[in-house]
Amino acid sequence: MKMKLLILAALLGLSSAQFDPHMKNGRTSLVHLFEWRWADIAAECERYLAPNGFGGVQISPPSESIVVTNPWHPWWQRYQPISYNLCSRSGNEDELRDMITRCNNVGVNIYVDAVINHMCGAGGGEGKHSSCGTYFNANTKEFPSVPYSGWDFNDGKCNTGSGEIENYNDIYQVRDCRLVGLLDLALEKDYVRGKVAEYMNKLIDMGVAGFRVDACKHMWPGDLSVVFGSLNNLNTKWFNSGSRPFIFQEVIDLGGEPITASEYTGLGRVTEFKYGAKLGTVIRKWNGEKLSYLVNWGEGWGMMASGKALVFVDNHDNQRGHGAGGASIVTFWDSRLYKMAVGLMLAHPYGVTRVMSSFRWDRNIVNGQDQNDWMGPPSYSDGTTKPVPINPDSTCGDGWVCEHRWRQIRNMVIFRNLVNGEPLSNWWDNGSNQVAFGRGSRGFIVINNDDWTLDATLNTGLPGGTYCDVISGQKEGSSCTGKQVQVGGDGYAYFNISNSEEDPFIAIHADSKL
Repeated sequence: MKMKLLILAALLGLSSAQFDPHMKNGRTSLVHLFEWRWADIAAECERYLAPNGFGGVQISPPSESIVVTNPWHPWWQRYQPISYNLCSRSGNEDELRDMITRCNNVGVNIYVDAVINHMCGAGGGEGKHSSCGTYFNANTKEFPSVPYSGWDFNDGKCNTGSGEIENYNDIYQVRDCRLVGLLDLALEKDYVRGKVAEYMNKLIDMGVAGFRVDACKHMWPGDLSVVFGSLNNLNTKWFNSGSRPFIFQEVIDLGGEPITASEYTGLGRVTEFKYGAKLGTVIRKWNGEKLSYLVNWGEGWGMMASGKALVFVDNHDNQRGHGAGGASIVTFWDSRLYKMAVGLMLAHPYGVTRVMSSFRWDRNIVNGQDQNDWMGPPSYSDGTTKPVPINPDSTCGDGWVCEHRWRQIRNMVIFRNLVNGEPLSNWWDNGSNQVAFGRGSRGFIVINNDDWTLDATLNTGLPGGTYCDVISGQKEGSSCTGKQVQVGGDGYAYFNISNSEEDPFIAIHADSKL
């Protein structure tokens, strides 16, 4: 019996560890540096992310991809692999290794966006138009650099006339047919599983902490379980012995389809797309939604268990109308609402939080559709990605948005670290769009999204004293650069927030006390 229990414990330990992001020094959030070059990420880890309490970076797919020139070098070309060689528009293998090493050395983890469901599109042609110049032939499904051949794809299993997913209510189509024309790998084959695991294990050995796994809805949970089970433990140079890679799976489940996120939560965390879609509706006050309704935010809103969820206000897909969530998604284009939404997410205990860091593009919205949703990152005329220049005021230039460097967002990343493990407490609302809540005795946030002034004396749960608001400014030395909040000996404080302020919310925490 004892042996059975030990085996069970070993099996459970294997997967339960895949929910742990292994962040260092009490850090709690990751940032998606979408389409950044490896050299820029390495520098950002050292100069900004580590000093400001960011726990990790989600990087764009590092594997060799197709190069598309019509449209001109779109962002989505990186989601069409040609091989598992580590050269991409973000840099080569040496630059990737240098970045992983330098980020790990300052305690910032690297999470790889792994594209393992498919190779390039069926219409990808034949040639060497790939990011390492590797030959491939999409017509005959030959990818000699892996190598994969026609035997390694699901075409024979797909039951639709077109070979494409035609009906999302058919779980077999969704997993065995082509997603938007992408050549669908046969992940039930030991050979394919082995090649995928080999790719992921190479990255683990280089020092990555885990993976965002693309398009998991389109793969069978049983196949993913085998792949994840054959992954190495993390590199002991930077992680505790026996640490399992952090897995967060992209599964778009907004309800109404037979495939649900719950089929994947046993394998690792899952991206909770309901979070941003519903929060966007609330923040925009659509359909009569109010901030006060967030009193039971999280599981109470039909989301997965907090310990299974990876949450975000927007991601690289839905900020440009792809993926899930539709028009309610709040993005940097709506910066005032966006800062409030991200602030609320980072203050609230639900899930592991991911902050988005974007690039601007020339939107061209026709009948609600952005005709330019394909546009890639800021680039030179030959299509190579531009570096990220840092302005004297610490914002980014050349079309890089760098939301993670906005004071309000950065300071709320720090807030989340400081309140980690504390319960949600002292909830207050006005029955409309003014809310406040604390995290034990460590932090307190007040948000006014009504069309009138918030004027209230609230129980913060914090020790008495003078605190610096970390939204309008922060504590520097022995003074505040923004507003001050006076907390009495009884924990109460008076708040007055005009609805016309640049940022109609206030946050204070243990380390912002004078």
